[in-house]
Amino acid sequence: MKTKKCGYWIVRGLLMGAILFVVSGMTSPAWANDAKDSAQLVDKARMTLENFVKAQEMEAFRNLLKDARGVFIAPQILKGAFVVGVSGGNGVFVVRDRKTGTWAGPAFYTIGEASFGFQAGGEASEVILLAMTDRGISALLGNSAKLGADVGIAVGPVGMGAAASTANLSADIVSFASSKGLFGGIALDGALVKVRNGLNQAYYHKKKLTPTDILIRRTVTNPQADSLTKAVAMAVEGK
Repeated sequence: MKTKKCGYWIVRGLLMGAILFVVSGMTSPAWANDAKDSAQLVDKARMTLENFVKAQEMEAFRNLLKDARGVFIAPQILKGAFVVGVSGGNGVFVVRDRKTGTWAGPAFYTIGEASFGFQAGGEASEVILLAMTDRGISALLGNSAKLGADVGIAVGPVGMGAAASTANLSADIVSFASSKGLFGGIALDGALVKVRNGLNQAYYHKKKLTPTDILIRRTVTNPQADSLTKAVAMAVEGK
């Protein structure tokens, strides 16, 4: 009997320890900071999208958005923000279900490159990538993807009358950017997009989470993301 009781208390102790370990990990300062940062990033991404949609010179963007299978939004890219000496920032990615048309996400990433080539002058501070093909989606679902190498990317046309040229675009991903209110294309060949596991886990309060879990399997949700996914859906519908 003593042996059984001893075993019971050992098992119970191990279970309690495991629970405390998980709880402490999810309430740690680092986890709390990631949760706050991810929530703010989602709000900023929504505002960035709305600004792009409203801009008069972004007719081509609006047209391509209607057929996009995924939308990657980086609300702020700064020099030195990714690795010393390069440009980079954080972004979110939402994906459309092919059958239902509903949007899932976001999943969180970083994007960085040695030299972003902003086509309209100035530094790129806001970037949106439209994933137009399944290959574009698949590339961004991995742990990391090098744009222009692992997946094809093209600079999106901007300006009055630019919408007509979208018919000739066949890239997996099309890029657009804005700097201080000036809209233009952005050359991102060689840019590296990497998953931000910490932000994903903190935002959805679950560890060992992948972009595929979030965007394809849809095993997790966060009500706070509704404002972003609804904004994307409305933009696609032209509302």
